[in-house]
Amino acid sequence: MVTSVTDSLYLEDYKKQQSSRGTTDLDKDAFLKILITQLQNQDPMNPMEDKEFIAQMAQFSSLEQMTNIHSTLEKIANTSQSQPFASYGDMIGKKIEWEKEGKNEDGTTKLERTSGLVTTVSFKDGNTSFIVDGEHHLSPKDVLSISLP
Repeated sequence: MVTSVTDSLYLEDYKKQQSSRGTTDLDKDAFLKILITQLQNQDPMNPMEDKEFIAQMAQFSSLEQMTNIHSTLEKIANTSQSQPFASYGDMIGKKIEWEKEGKNEDGTTKLERTSGLVTTVSFKDGNTSFIVDGEHHLSPKDVLSISLP
């Protein structure tokens, strides 16, 4: 007697796994279990075509590669989010130079090169700013040079 493959063969096991994981996505283990169940319950007089099996294995391989890429991208994102803290944190205590607007004797505007010590690095709303000598707030793009005090 041949049993056809139905969703009920795997559904109860799948529901138990999903309730323990709290997700509704099929992962690679679920994909393999479905494939194995399908192979175990196929009609021996009309087995799965080689092409179908190869196609399903290619889908599994693609799924596994996408999962690995996703994991790698998450790691990269987490690393890149923490990098500014480390690299900009090294700026504390350094002397930096920037240009600010000043006035000439005749009242016209001019740019003056100014320097000071970075006392604080601030990260707010995705923006980084250096607080110099406790009063000047500068963006990293405003910094012209960095040196030891």
